[in-house]
Amino acid sequence: MPSPGRGLGPRGFLTDEEKQNKPKVTKGLLVRILSYLKPYWPQFLLVFLAILLSATVGLLPSIITGRIVDEALVGRNMGLLIQLLLAAFATLTVSQVIGVLESYINAWISQRIIFDMKNQMYDHLQHMPHAFFTSEKQGDIITRMNSDISGVSSVISGTLSSIVSNVATVVTSLVALFTMSWQLALVGMVVIPLLILPTRSVGQTRYKLLTQSQAKNDEMNQMINETLSVSGSLLVKLFAREDREYARFVGLNEEVTRLHLKEQRSGKWFGVVMGMFTQLGPLLIYFAGGWLIISRGDSALTVGTITATVALINRLYRPVQSLLNIQVDFTRSLALFTRIFDYFDMKNPIVSKDNGMKPDMKNADIRYDHVAFSYDPEKPLLTDIDFTVPAGKMYAIVGPSGSGKSTVVNLLPRLYDVLAGSVTVGGVDVRDMDLKYLRSNIGVVTQESYLFNGTIRDNLLYAKPDATEAELEEACKIANIHSYISSQPEGYETIVGNRGLKLSGGEKQRLSIARVILKDPKILILDEATSALDSISENAIQEALEHLMQGRTSIVIAHRLSTILKADRILVVQGGVIKEAGTHEALLARNGVYRELYETQFRVILDLENRDK
Repeated sequence: MPSPGRGLGPRGFLTDEEKQNKPKVTKGLLVRILSYLKPYWPQFLLVFLAILLSATVGLLPSIITGRIVDEALVGRNMGLLIQLLLAAFATLTVSQVIGVLESYINAWISQRIIFDMKNQMYDHLQHMPHAFFTSEKQGDIITRMNSDISGVSSVISGTLSSIVSNVATVVTSLVALFTMSWQLALVGMVVIPLLILPTRSVGQTRYKLLTQSQAKNDEMNQMINETLSVSGSLLVKLFAREDREYARFVGLNEEVTRLHLKEQRSGKWFGVVMGMFTQLGPLLIYFAGGWLIISRGDSALTVGTITATVALINRLYRPVQSLLNIQVDFTRSLALFTRIFDYFDMKNPIVSKDNGMKPDMKNADIRYDHVAFSYDPEKPLLTDIDFTVPAGKMYAIVGPSGSGKSTVVNLLPRLYDVLAGSVTVGGVDVRDMDLKYLRSNIGVVTQESYLFNGTIRDNLLYAKPDATEAELEEACKIANIHSYISSQPEGYETIVGNRGLKLSGGEKQRLSIARVILKDPKILILDEATSALDSISENAIQEALEHLMQGRTSIVIAHRLSTILKADRILVVQGGVIKEAGTHEALLARNGVYRELYETQFRVILDLENRDK
């Protein structure tokens, strides 16, 4: 007998959005889904055999009940009664054991498939281009990686097994029903349409209420997250808005409570109606059976047969209801796989060529040969970037905000690929190089130093897993961070916190420089991040950077005049081209773009530097 309220809400029907985005069922899609199930076909075979055996064994208690009534009770045979009761108990036990076995194998299969898909997804995402992570929402990536793939478990252990189990239960029950009495079987099935209509009607009503309730609940959670966070609670206190926020919370909480109660009331009344309908079937069978025996004198029909029929018809109702939702479950299962496959089908245009070249990059010139690039075809960013950085030299790139300075340097390690022209190192196009080799020879110090939530040692070893203690300490001494690390109680085992939260900006920056020193790259890209640091931290970082750049070909996106003055050549990017190039004095004398930048940006920063001194 179906329990009240089961199978309601969004499970019972497709929403408008789901209907609009309903995936197209194709042979290719089904074959692709089955490819994940194929390695585990022996286990699936065991599950299906267990389900079929369980459905068959599940008939026996009802049939035995009929014999108990007809042969043991009516025949007043105590010995037979005990035998039949023991047989009924044994079949129930066997059915439960089979169910546990089937459930265990099902769980094992689903978890192994999830394991395979998560590994495949993580590997796929790791090799996606940088542009993917700048355009996709991080929440969407995590949802596909976790929620969507984990949802496959419910498809395998829920939808697939449920369909097979329900079909087996329905078929075996119908065979048994019509074998015992086709007349009573037809009478019992009359109730089935009465179970369908109210389920769908009330299911839609409850789903609407649940949707409204969830929306209000999300709003309340958002408020809790905002006002009870460190920054939010501080803002509330500073503006003395405690009473206002409390009143707003009470209003939201009251609305959520009202919707929950309304939804629960509709479910209770539905439970009453469904309970009446499910009891109507057995009553009709008793009536029809009584009429056949009493009025028609049907000698073939017994009280035991009627009792067994009632038990079997109750066993039939719930799987019939579930099978009516096959389309919904099947559609949602396909939609889940489609979302996962959408990510798998995203191509990575930045891949390493087969037998990619590995030229010596130690004393190699860097050449940007008439490079063009754009994130949006309708908005060109770089149109004709043309310059050469001689081996061992340091070039500084300056320009107005949004001119594409960072994009220029990102083309070198192939975070993006040029749309026209080429970027070469030692005369070899970076697109022809082995990608891993190319990136392993380029060191990058970015504006925001990213650290993993682990120890200082873990973050340093990310650059060189086999580095010795002496190498770690030497790199940190060069980066002017060893003294700080040594002063910590845990030393190199100090936890840096999420994104290095437990370290100051200067400490994080020096640690990231030490990490690049350990990498020992042939080419260096620097996106200075000293503007927001105190003068002590900045001086320590400048010393570390100067040591790092010695003997290396370097490209620096310069924010400080002190760095620009040390450059062998300054490149001014504007309008998608190298607008000006030369030394500091020569560029000032031209009274062009650089002069304007100097007057509006660099000179202001220089005045601040002098004031700090």
